Amino acid sequence: MKSGITRQGGGARAGAVDIRRATARDAKALTRLVRRSGAYEGRYAAMVAGYRVGPDYIEAHRVFVAERPGATGVLGFYALVLEPPELDLMFVADEAQGLGIGRLLIGHLREEAGRAGVTGVRVVSHPPAEGFYRSVGARRTGTLAADPPVVMWDRPELLLPIG
Repeated sequence: MKSGITRQGGGARAGAVDIRRATARDAKALTRLVRRSGAYEGRYAAMVAGYRVGPDYIEAHRVFVAERPGATGVLGFYALVLEPPELDLMFVADEAQGLGIGRLLIGHLREEAGRAGVTGVRVVSHPPAEGFYRSVGARRTGTLAADPPVVMWDRPELLLPIG
């Protein structure tokens, strides 16, 4: 999938973006993106400390990567689980924030889920990301309680309609 992305308001063009299925060779780059995410600084840092997106995870799930054609570096990625339907991971590189990469990934996820016959995808959101998911049409369905020591805070639970 290719798309031209332009920054809202600022007019800075990000250029064409490809979305492709991740391979085991992407594992290190995806792990770096997760661990370096500015969204997980401060009180949220423990959530990604030591986190690893391994080749086995990529091979077992529907993981898709957004990147610029011919460029090195991942702009973002997501992982869709179909049984039951859930967005397991979604990250956009800090330097790509605000360029529409997240919306592009959600659009791709909707196409992928729709082809699989899914009508809705569960999203357990990082609390600061709830607004983004709501802006792309997800509806809040509840709250997932903290589960110390793994997750120390409550998280919004949403449903992203497909189709």
